[in-house]
Amino acid sequence: MLSSTSRQIVLSSRAALLTRSRLSVSKVAARPAHGVCSSLHTEDTSWHGRSMGSRGAPVRGRGPTLHAHQSNSPRNFCTGPVGHNCWKCEQPLDTAPAFFCVSCKVVQPPEEGVSYFKIMACDHTFTLDTHQLQKRYLQLQRSLHPDNFSQNSVREQEYSENQSALVNKAYTTLLKPLSRGLYMLELEGVRIEEGTDAGADAAFLMELMEVNEAVDEARTPEEADTIGRDTRGKLADLTERIDAALRTGELQTARALLAQMKYHANIEEKVKEKLREFM
Repeated sequence: MLSSTSRQIVLSSRAALLTRSRLSVSKVAARPAHGVCSSLHTEDTSWHGRSMGSRGAPVRGRGPTLHAHQSNSPRNFCTGPVGHNCWKCEQPLDTAPAFFCVSCKVVQPPEEGVSYFKIMACDHTFTLDTHQLQKRYLQLQRSLHPDNFSQNSVREQEYSENQSALVNKAYTTLLKPLSRGLYMLELEGVRIEEGTDAGADAAFLMELMEVNEAVDEARTPEEADTIGRDTRGKLADLTERIDAALRTGELQTARALLAQMKYHANIEEKVKEKLREFM
């Protein structure tokens, strides 16, 4: 028989062990499950993004500090596979995005939140291969065009129209450097507002004004073409600098450079219109 004091010691020890056990279980349950979707954010609420070369690790340097966090945003990336089944035969779809079911061959609905880079099966980079992009676009449109499904069910016709429109949007967005760069920043939560100078300094805006006036005053195709060549050179230089900024996660730098690219791209279009006037 244990004395009263001994029984109290034993009971106290068991209670302590039980408390530690419950705390251990709580810690395990609090850990995120494998395969959870994650996104990244900055401490500055006006800037969201992640480094182009990492997923989840804080990035230190000139840009904002980035941290991993859980979110329900449709633009999150996923760290594990997400299961989907065919809407008709309910067989698993083994690719993402899935345009057709491999079992019954019917068109699948567009998958929400899938990156345009995944849709077009190209590298997530500012300097992507546009020839590969065009090849992929033609391949998908030949397969998904609504004319191919005019005799199919209304549901499948609707899905083909939606998929075809999404492919077209992805292609036009990624084709040109400016829209591609803006989209890459958008994926990071960074936007360049329309109708603003995006922080451009007075000297830069004055230079642009002079170039625009020169285009207006051009009297020969040669004069307009000279301005066009100069503008294309500046766009090529900006392309290299934007690519470097995106690769190193310097989102604010990329944003400022893309704002400059917008101005020069507008001048390039203006030069093209001027050249058409001479034809």
